[in-house]
Amino acid sequence: MAEEKVDSADYWKANVRLIMGCLAVWAFVSYGLAILLRPLVAFVPIGGTDLGFWFAQQGSILTFIALIFFYAWKMNKLDQKFGLEE
Repeated sequence: MAEEKVDSADYWKANVRLIMGCLAVWAFVSYGLAILLRPLVAFVPIGGTDLGFWFAQQGSILTFIALIFFYAWKMNKLDQKFGLEE
């Protein structure tokens, strides 16, 4: 029974670490590249506008969608590692 708690704690620790990593990437792309670092990436043209504007309008949304698929893939691997697959 004590071993179950250790596995459960490790599982949730890995899960929260994955969530925090995904949130950090999303925050960097949507807030960092679109707002804070826009002057640094303004010289890169994409679709008739600069890269910072593109990240503000479309890049953060596409990154979020990619992170959803990445999270689902990693959670499936994590579930298999801890024997919790469906």
